[in-house]
Amino acid sequence: MKKLFLLPILFFMIACQAQDKTEFGKEALEAKMTSVDGKEIAFKDILAQYKGKVVVIDVWASWCPDCKKGMPKVHDLQKQFPNVKYLFLSYGVDEKWKQGIESFNTKGGDNYHVGTSMKEGAFSKDIKLDWIPRYMVVDKNGKIALFRAIEADDEKLISTLKSIQ
Repeated sequence: MKKLFLLPILFFMIACQAQDKTEFGKEALEAKMTSVDGKEIAFKDILAQYKGKVVVIDVWASWCPDCKKGMPKVHDLQKQFPNVKYLFLSYGVDEKWKQGIESFNTKGGDNYHVGTSMKEGAFSKDIKLDWIPRYMVVDKNGKIALFRAIEADDEKLISTLKSIQ
């Protein structure tokens, strides 16, 4: 009977571990994103620009109330960790995305448009995107140091940044 009781716990532990990734998948790395000036670029080429740097990825959308509410926390994070690079990846309609850069004040980092739907595409599938805002941390070697946080003041996010800076 004890063994049957432990089985769901073991399954839960394995499922939780499987959600954390240390690398982006090949399809996500090949996914095309659009820069502010309208040029398409593969996600792997965006990441290559940050080689040797710690990066916070903020996945957001201009229509997202939680993203808007959380942006002051991102600005606080930028003040607390000024040597970290910030990469803002947005979903939504193109013109709204560009307006969101202004209204959300995401100029303290680089901005790219991922697509119109956060439920579709190789990038969103690879990172198991189920909520925005979504924060990830990439270390100096390009590995995912923190796979998922939904608050910019999440203790896991802050402790990860402190430990890898």
